[in-house]
Amino acid sequence: MNKLSPNGTITKASRIFREHGGILRTSEAIKLSIHPRVLYRMRSEGITEQLSRGLYRLKSMPPLNNPDIAQVAIKVPKGVICLISALAFHNITTQVPHEVYLALKKGDEPPRLSCPPLRIFWFSEETHQAGVEKHKTDGIIFRVYSAEKTIVDCFKYRNKIGLDVAIEALRLYKERKRLRLNDIDRYARLCRVQNVIRPYLEALV
Repeated sequence: MNKLSPNGTITKASRIFREHGGILRTSEAIKLSIHPRVLYRMRSEGITEQLSRGLYRLKSMPPLNNPDIAQVAIKVPKGVICLISALAFHNITTQVPHEVYLALKKGDEPPRLSCPPLRIFWFSEETHQAGVEKHKTDGIIFRVYSAEKTIVDCFKYRNKIGLDVAIEALRLYKERKRLRLNDIDRYARLCRVQNVIRPYLEALV
């Protein structure tokens, strides 16, 4: 039987896709014994769709809830969703991020992504690792800062995203979340914004 027949290799490749959440990079697919010609045939026959360069998804899978974060999580595994994108994830902002806000550790190689658009922020090793949570979207695990760390980061980067965004996030945090003021204070000390955030915390309580 022809190795590229849809009754054989393509069926097997589709099963491998499903076992890995329905999304694979070309390099991952090859490591899992899916031949490049099979990948291209699956795309040409409409079995998969190309999300971005070198990233494929089974069309039979349910629609993606958050395709941008899923793609970034796959292509930039060292990155952490931050600032306005993290605020949106935690539902403590009225801002709509038109880019994926991503934190990378200083010294890491910048990602080469044409889609989705990224806005990169470079964190020190200590601040990059602090407050990271792991969540899952569309079967893909991604990293995002906790609500408390994100609020502190917003005050730290207030000149880049706006002080009003940070203040609003703090207000919505009080309305919608369980207050963890000790965590906010700890991250504020780490990020050296205690004096900046203190008046707003005092007004909050």
